[in-house]
Amino acid sequence: MIYCVIPRELESELFQRMTDYYSNNPNVEVILDRRESAVNERRRGESAAHDERREVRDRRRARAAGTFPNTDAPE
Repeated sequence: MIYCVIPRELESELFQRMTDYYSNNPNVEVILDRRESAVNERRRGESAAHDERREVRDRRRARAAGTFPNTDAPE
């Protein structure tokens, strides 16, 4: 099943048009996005307080400690 998700802001423009377009395809269902959550607010940039609490960490593995032997080929 394929879902064609229409944002709430574009419902009046796209919902009927997309429903008609995919009416002959039983594998596609046109639905409206009706979610109300902090995720949508962050995507729109409305939650500045959350961004201040965000912690950015470097997840790369630390370099091995110690010295390494010379790897040049003998002459």
